Amino acid sequence: MKNKGVLLLTLTLVLGLLAGCGGGSGGGNAGGGAKGDPASGNSAGTADAAASGGKTTVQFWHSLGGKNGEYMDALIQRFNESHNDIEVVGTYQGGYDETVTKLQQAVASDTAPDVTMLERAYVQMFADSEVLEDLAPYLKGSGISADDFTAGLMGHSYFNDQLVSLPLNRSTPILHVNKTLLDEQGLKVPTTWEELKNAANALVVKEGGEYKRYGLTMPYDTWYPIAMISQSGGRFFNEESTSVGFVDNGVGQEVFGYLKELQGTGALYYPPAQDSGNIVNSMFVEGKVGMMFQSTGSIGGLSSSVDFDYVTAFLPKNDQFANPTGGANVAMLAGSKNKEAAWEFIRWMETDPQGGLQFILQSGYLPFTKQMVESAEMKELWAKEPNRKVAYDQLQYAVDTNMDVAWPEVMHEFFSAIEAIMYDSKDIKATLDTFKKEAERILAE
Repeated sequence: MKNKGVLLLTLTLVLGLLAGCGGGSGGGNAGGGAKGDPASGNSAGTADAAASGGKTTVQFWHSLGGKNGEYMDALIQRFNESHNDIEVVGTYQGGYDETVTKLQQAVASDTAPDVTMLERAYVQMFADSEVLEDLAPYLKGSGISADDFTAGLMGHSYFNDQLVSLPLNRSTPILHVNKTLLDEQGLKVPTTWEELKNAANALVVKEGGEYKRYGLTMPYDTWYPIAMISQSGGRFFNEESTSVGFVDNGVGQEVFGYLKELQGTGALYYPPAQDSGNIVNSMFVEGKVGMMFQSTGSIGGLSSSVDFDYVTAFLPKNDQFANPTGGANVAMLAGSKNKEAAWEFIRWMETDPQGGLQFILQSGYLPFTKQMVESAEMKELWAKEPNRKVAYDQLQYAVDTNMDVAWPEVMHEFFSAIEAIMYDSKDIKATLDTFKKEAERILAE
């Protein structure tokens, strides 16, 4: 495969790059133990395809631990119980970053699985290396249309006119609100940046020079600045993918200037990079911050933990509503020797009512097919928990402008820019100019 070297060259960049739920890793992993030996490689393209009893064994790598891992194990068990001729072996490979690293190693040594979960921002990198199977013929052969899937979640499914992945555990950032605190101040849930700034400042409590409560917070991640760039009419990469599309037009300075202004008044608490997601979630639950930009994947845990009126809302707009998506897709490896069985697992997981629908209902990730959206089970859940429907409704404004093979390396530089501005208070324009030059150098390679 002519571009397999790209995967090897990128290998050393992956570890440590991903932070949080979106721009970095795009969806939470709650931790949890591996099933079997994740480091063993468990090749699915080898002679073990014909398992005992004449079953075809399909190896599936995923990145879900904790409760979500249990839900995925249950999905796999349901599949195996309903298929006499196929057995799926699911292996937890660690978080998204670990899975990407292990998959790169497995591709290089021809020990890759048949099917893998793949963080959506890395789909293009693997597709460019020609290691992902084109799923379009399989879709057609099963009488399934790409139009059957949720439109806002299909942006990372295509590469060079090939359908190389399908959505699975997908999420989006939304605004989480302690409505009790807002009501006490006579404030409404903000829908614009101006309203957000006013509400965030009104919620600040400072005693003896120490902030006891902040207005707004968000995890350390590229996800949220990218959302705000899009809300201001900018793009992360320009249309030609030769540069970034938010520096020369002043959008980047507007976004980070807004954040620094909030940070300066205590209206924004920007957390340490390490464990930032858990830090901000805990602060929100404890009432130490009134509003939070965070993934939809946090809704379930927050709902069961808070003791106040908790609501979710669209990310506030600046010039327009806009939000990126996150989470992972599912892909078939081109080197699989069990492609028909692998496709049957993907098809069942994506479209069978006993497949992904049950996983989505349990986990709180976004429904990825129109059939799921229209199901009685989903409508019942949304009626019971309207906070979850907000995330789906916001998909009408989904836009992903950071799709490029070079994203992993550019992301590393963007994190450096975020740290310089948010932690070290470096000059915004100078920092973004430096980042732009680095991004252009990487994109030109």
